[in-house]
Amino acid sequence: MTPRENLISCYRRQGCETAPVTFGLCPSLRAEFQRRYGEVKPEDHFGFSSRLVLFSHPTHRVVPDWQRWYAEPLRPGTRFSYWGIAHEPGSDAAMHMTRMRHPLIQVETVAELQAYPWPDFSRVDLPNLRAQVAAIHAQGCAAHGGMEMTIWEVSWYLRSMERMMQDMVDDDSKATWLFDRTTEIACQRAQAFALADCDVIGLGDDVGTQRGLMMSPAMYRRWLKPRLAAVIQAARAVKPEILIQYHSCGQVTPLISDLIEAGIDVLNPVQPECMEFSEIFAKYGDRLSFNGTIGTQTTMPFASPDQVRDLVHRNLRLAGRRGGLVACPTHLLEPEVPWENIEAYVEACRTAW
Repeated sequence: MTPRENLISCYRRQGCETAPVTFGLCPSLRAEFQRRYGEVKPEDHFGFSSRLVLFSHPTHRVVPDWQRWYAEPLRPGTRFSYWGIAHEPGSDAAMHMTRMRHPLIQVETVAELQAYPWPDFSRVDLPNLRAQVAAIHAQGCAAHGGMEMTIWEVSWYLRSMERMMQDMVDDDSKATWLFDRTTEIACQRAQAFALADCDVIGLGDDVGTQRGLMMSPAMYRRWLKPRLAAVIQAARAVKPEILIQYHSCGQVTPLISDLIEAGIDVLNPVQPECMEFSEIFAKYGDRLSFNGTIGTQTTMPFASPDQVRDLVHRNLRLAGRRGGLVACPTHLLEPEVPWENIEAYVEACRTAW
């Protein structure tokens, strides 16, 4: 099998020849990788099975003056996402960490939401997306369209979590309008990835904390589940066989059945600090595949290389060669992770069977 064929077969639980490898590096670890291996990319050096497809699109005909949506002055060096969400710079020790500011936190009417300068996803550069996917396929790799932060996270990033939850509890029309708008945009993006022939679309919204859900299952089912299903249906209307991976950190066990009903194929990251993979796999492994399970709060920074290898082997052997698991770190690898543990993870994937 090519890496692409192997990954797709793994996620479909139809057998895999090798255990796929994947992880993300923070800036300091990426610099360490380059010190060790030169200018080659980690995904090429370690043979990742998939590559990310970057969404190229015209976001605004004229770049808005985002500052006018913020009551307080923002620190020098603040950058804005195409949503207008401000990210103030963090410390030098964690340059990729920022303080998020919310442009819609003071909005009081639906009319103000409608007047906001929303990014335009209706004029997608589809030839660019298709060229990216074709180049990835030519390498023998799977194309992954990344649009995690799909509905809930985009909405509360704009509004703030406190105001967004208050609007939901109050059954405020602003919540309905904002969720509908972010869902509409997510459907446009998902369809574009499907039209470009991506193999996997990564959706997701963090709805779990380390102790439980951010909201009740009933609230999730009312506000978010049908909108997630609509995004998945939009992609599958174009490419029925496309794989849907869903990301949520934290404890999301009470929602797994809902996520399956909404149409997901793969759950990421099954955070081991609050979810036990063996239990989840025993209950849902016949209907769902998994990506993650190797803790970035615990195992990767603080375990020994032998302990890393043991955990990777244990999880992969639970799933077996039928597939259903891409064992990998549950999130970005941060500066505390010893390089030896990264090498141990890769070695474990290559020697699992």
